[in-house]
Amino acid sequence: MGRLLIATVLAFTAPFAGCAAAATLDDMRNNGTLRIAYREDAPPFAYKAATGTPAGFMVELCRAVAQGIGRKLGLAELKVVYVPVTSTDRFEAIASGKADLLCEATTHTLERRRLVDFSIATFADGASFMTLPDGPDDLGNLNGKKVGVLANTTTEAGLRRALADAGSTAEVVPARTHQEGLDALENRTVSAYFADRAILAYLARDAKAPSNLQLADVYLSIEPYALAMRRGDSDFRLAVDSELSRIYRSGEIDRIFTAVFGPSIRPSPQVENLYATGALPD
Repeated sequence: MGRLLIATVLAFTAPFAGCAAAATLDDMRNNGTLRIAYREDAPPFAYKAATGTPAGFMVELCRAVAQGIGRKLGLAELKVVYVPVTSTDRFEAIASGKADLLCEATTHTLERRRLVDFSIATFADGASFMTLPDGPDDLGNLNGKKVGVLANTTTEAGLRRALADAGSTAEVVPARTHQEGLDALENRTVSAYFADRAILAYLARDAKAPSNLQLADVYLSIEPYALAMRRGDSDFRLAVDSELSRIYRSGEIDRIFTAVFGPSIRPSPQVENLYATGALPD
């Protein structure tokens, strides 16, 4: 009786499991569309440009991935639909099927793999903080001060752990957007603002008084970025990884990097090694 029940369950669920595994690629074939989730407030990786269009390093990288998958599927044209998300609802948008691929500054963690699957690595950065000239230059100088950080991020979790381990009395003030956090720093509502270093450098460039901002020589954590997608869709994940590997092997990644960051900025040695090791052979 037990064997019969198990066999019946397997026979019933197997066809649906197969459909789920190929769902995204099938949808792309049938609809000619890929839905990309992106943040509007996470430059230089994902943001809404002044023209109102999605922009940023991860957005451009995902566009290249989408075009490559579309070619392999034999599509004459692949339409990309952009789905705005926040730091709070971004993983839910993927898990619930609202979007197919999350393209922003997403740190790949084991805990997040309970919710979504991840591609091979797309970038590596480290969390640090920015202050005004008379602000604290070390975690040990934050006692009794207010510090800002983007809410619901690995940086917020890491900051709270670091402060607790140090016995610091600093108060963490979560921000809804990076711009809100930068404004709080420039208005002296907080004494320091924490984020990944590349994001901080980009924010400083467009600040009210860039010369007044200082980036601390401190790393709170190392953040490996990757693209997130629904769990269990192994065919789609392989397609995304294959395109990322092609982009790394061909050198197209250099063009994308320069287009976003400018010719005067080069990837760090860690990022260059990441692309070298991620250039998987076919």
